Amino acid sequence: MFDPDCLFCKIIQGEMPSTIVYQDELVLAFNDIRPAAPVHVLIVPKKHIADNNQFTAEDEAIGGRMFTAVRQIAAETGIAEDGYRLIMNTGEHGRQEIKHVHLHLIGGQPMKHPMG
Repeated sequence: MFDPDCLFCKIIQGEMPSTIVYQDELVLAFNDIRPAAPVHVLIVPKKHIADNNQFTAEDEAIGGRMFTAVRQIAAETGIAEDGYRLIMNTGEHGRQEIKHVHLHLIGGQPMKHPMG
C-alpha cells in the first residue's frame, strides 16, 4: 500500500531524496534530516501503515523486521556496543509528526532529548 500524500512513501518510492542506510523487501532506513544525535536513523515499513494502532497480524513480519534492522544498523554505525535509544511515536498526543509508522534509532554522543 502506498499513500501518495505521505512524505515517507515518497522517500520509499524514490520521489524524495534521502540518505538510505538499510533496505530490504519490507523496510527502509534513512538518516533523519533533523538529527537529535550523531546517529539518528528512521526505520520505516515499505507498506504504508499510518501508526502503531493500524498494525495487524498480517504486519507482524514487518514489525519484526524493523527491530532486526535496528541490530544491523546499530552495528554498522558503531553505536551497538555503547547503546542507543529506540523511539516510536503514535498519534497527536504521542507527538507523531508524519502519519507513517517509523522507529527512531538514536545514538552516539552528544545526544539531546529528541522529544522535547
